[in-house]
Amino acid sequence: MNITLIAGARPNFMKIAPLIHAIQNAQAAGKNIHYRLVHTGQHYDKNMSDTFFDELRIPAPDINLGCGGGTQAEQTAHIMVEFERDLIAHPTDIVLVVGDVTSTMACSIVAKKLNTRVAHVEAGIRSWDLTMPEEINRMVTDSLADYMFTTSDVADRNLLRAGAIKEGVPCTADGVQLPEDKYAFERCPQRIYRVGNVMIDTLLANMPRFVQPAVYHELGLEEGHYIMMTMHRPANVDEETHLRALMEQIITNVHGEPIIFPIHPRTAKIFYGLWGSASDSVEENRVALHQVFPNLHIVDPMGYLEFNYMVQHSRAVVTDSGGITEETTVMGIPCITLRDNTERPETCTVGTNELIGTNPAAVKPALDLLYAGQWKKGAIPALWDGHTASRIVDILCGLLP
Repeated sequence: MNITLIAGARPNFMKIAPLIHAIQNAQAAGKNIHYRLVHTGQHYDKNMSDTFFDELRIPAPDINLGCGGGTQAEQTAHIMVEFERDLIAHPTDIVLVVGDVTSTMACSIVAKKLNTRVAHVEAGIRSWDLTMPEEINRMVTDSLADYMFTTSDVADRNLLRAGAIKEGVPCTADGVQLPEDKYAFERCPQRIYRVGNVMIDTLLANMPRFVQPAVYHELGLEEGHYIMMTMHRPANVDEETHLRALMEQIITNVHGEPIIFPIHPRTAKIFYGLWGSASDSVEENRVALHQVFPNLHIVDPMGYLEFNYMVQHSRAVVTDSGGITEETTVMGIPCITLRDNTERPETCTVGTNELIGTNPAAVKPALDLLYAGQWKKGAIPALWDGHTASRIVDILCGLLP
C-alpha cells in the first residue's frame, strides 16, 4: 500500500509526525505500507514549518510545493495546481490529509478528481461557524473522504447528523436511513473510525524532550506563576479597539504575574501600534510596550518543544487556538479560550478548557475564578492515550492489500 501524506501548516506537522513513526514501525514489522510526504509550503516561515520537522524528527519531505502566501482563493488554487502535477507523477493508493487547513481541503479535492481515495484524520470536528475558513475546509474534506478518523464520540455524531449526511456520508442500513436520534455509527458502512487524537500522540511522546527556553531564565519565571498567551484569530486581532480592550483586561487582572506572549506574525502587524509604540524596530516596539505594561513580555514564536515546556509550567493559558486547548487538557493546565464557539467541545465538557467568548468583559470573571483556586480539574477524553497513529495505520493496512 502506498500512502501520500499531506502537510502544509504548523498544526499539520504535529499530526503527521506520529503517523510517520507508526508507518515506520509497521514497515519494521513486515507490513506492506509505504509513504510519500508532500509539504505544500502553505506556511513558509521557518518558525512555523521547518522547525517542526527538526524537533519532531520527521524526515525531509519528498517535495515542497512552495505554495505559501496569497489570498484564500489564490493559495487554494496554487496548491491544487501543484499537487495535481505531483499526484499524476506519483500515483498512490490513498491521500491522507490531517486537520482543517487550506492544504487539507485543496489536496482532498485534487485526489478525488483523480479517482484517488482520501483518508481524513480529525474528521467530524465542527464549530458550526461558517465565518471560519477552517469550517469550510472541514465540511468539504469530510464530504469527499472515503475514510474518516475521529477524535471523539462528538465527532462521530457530527458526521451522522442530518447536515453531515447531506455532505455525503452514507448513513443507511439495508437501504433504510437511520433515524437522526440514533447515532449508531457502527451500523453504517465502515467509513467512520473513532481512533483518538494524533496531536496527543505527539504531545505524550515529546513530553520528556520539552526544552526550557532562554526566556524562562532571563525573566526569572517561577513554575505556576505566569500566564502563557496566544492570540491570532481575526475576531480578536483585526479590530484595534477590541484587541486593545481584550489585552487591557488580561494584563490588569493577572495580579501582576508575568504574561508570556509569543506573538503571531499576523497579530504583530496590528499589535505594536495600539499604545503608540509602532516602530520599524521590533525591539523598540517591545521595550516601549513593556514600559506601559511591565508584566507583559512579547517574545518571538517558539518551537514546539519550547512552547509546550512553557505551557506545562504555567499557571494557565489564555488563547484563541483550538489545538492548544487539547494539549492543556492532557497536561491538566487551566485554559481560557477567547472564542464564541469551539470545534473541540470535549476540551470543555471533559477537560480543563473554558470557552468565555470574545467580549472583553468576560475576561475578569474567568481570571478571578482562576486566582481564587476554583478552576475545574478536568480529565482526559477516551482514547487520547498516545496510540492513535498506530490504530490508524493498523486500519489502513487492513483496507488495501
